Amino acid sequence: MEDLTRRQFVGRCSSLVAAAAAEVGSPAVRRPNIIVILGDDLGYGDLGCFGQKVIRTPNIDRLAGAGTRFTHCYSGSTVCAPSRSCLITGQHTGHTRVRGNDYVPLRPEDPSLGSLFQKAGYRTAIIGKWGLGEPGTTGVPSRQGFDEFYGYLNQVHAHDSYPTMLCRGDREEPIPQNEAGKQGAYSNDLFLRESLGFIERNRTRPFFLMFCHTIPHAFPAKKTIEVPEIEPEYRDKPWPEIEKRYASAVTRHDRHVGRLMARLKELGIEDDTLVIFTSDNGPQNVTPHDPEFFQSRGGLRGIKRDLYEGGIRVPTIVRWPGKVKAGAASATPWAFWDILPSSAELLGRPAPRGMDGVSVLPVWLGRAARPHPAFYWEFHERGFEQAVRMGDWKAVRHSLRGPLELYDLRSDPKEAVDVSAKHRDVTARIETYLATARSGSAEFPIREKP
Repeated sequence: MEDLTRRQFVGRCSSLVAAAAAEVGSPAVRRPNIIVILGDDLGYGDLGCFGQKVIRTPNIDRLAGAGTRFTHCYSGSTVCAPSRSCLITGQHTGHTRVRGNDYVPLRPEDPSLGSLFQKAGYRTAIIGKWGLGEPGTTGVPSRQGFDEFYGYLNQVHAHDSYPTMLCRGDREEPIPQNEAGKQGAYSNDLFLRESLGFIERNRTRPFFLMFCHTIPHAFPAKKTIEVPEIEPEYRDKPWPEIEKRYASAVTRHDRHVGRLMARLKELGIEDDTLVIFTSDNGPQNVTPHDPEFFQSRGGLRGIKRDLYEGGIRVPTIVRWPGKVKAGAASATPWAFWDILPSSAELLGRPAPRGMDGVSVLPVWLGRAARPHPAFYWEFHERGFEQAVRMGDWKAVRHSLRGPLELYDLRSDPKEAVDVSAKHRDVTARIETYLATARSGSAEFPIREKP
């Protein structure tokens, strides 16, 4: 009976997804546009629709009201470059090319989300922060399936919100408004302009756009958060200046989302566009900014550079009118590396080989899905750390030979109580998984803490 039930379950899921893909691929139905909106260090608790009480995010909240909130969605990593590498390649940090914030470029043989859409006849673009290949390398967007690029190739360059130049395609383009120390052109406003232009130019054909803000990222060297102005509703608050800037950056990001969604509606393609809103990792602690001031981690343990939930669980919304349920919330877990195979399923194309992700298209569409394979993360900035989610069990360890901490996320979402001593069978199962979870990397070798 158990085998029969499993066959029935898989068959039912397959037929539902096939029906959705067939509908999308029908000549009478336009193939959907896909937009991924990516925040930078936006915490799980920074949005009103995810529990924020102070910072105003009305446009993103409306996006959530018209779509589904995913309360257990995970970024690729706890810092930006590897997180984005997981999203682009469909691989977790045990296999993806870029496993840390270093100048390692993607290679031609790496799977690419951009290439998937490009080969399917989509016009593709990434606007904003890239971080997966320096000029002249194989990792630049034009060699990873993106027809258009405007923004920062380098994540350190992205620490300057008033740059004197940005890259357009494979060349540098000067920004005269910011020369001689002037602050006349805010990069994220330029990204909005470029994204709206891309949408307008491609309104009659299917397109794939990654709109990658660099806010509300705080910048350690400058000890500030760059934003053109303090929003009127925050100016008289009895807050530190840095927190007014943080709130203003989040609200500006929200306003950009509102502008983008309004343009889709004006062009009559709102219903033809699947929008994924998320963040690259958890909130950052950069003195004098305090991520606790606005409860940015939403009550979870950890922040950016931690493999606890606060560092990798990110606020995520999927909206597609008539396909994705409006005003819904889902606790089904999925991760950045699932976006590529899900997109392949949606397009009716085979996913590239070597994927760690699985299609969660049924989850986006509010239908039943098979249990997700184990989730894996590794982090190289403080020695070598690993984390695994397997069902509702979450394991973290801080060195290769260190003990596993074990948490039951169902009863302990804040990861407050290590129950490894009570569940040796679970830790043994996770240890077995960890033995084959990753491949070696010449660029990111295992280095233990001193």
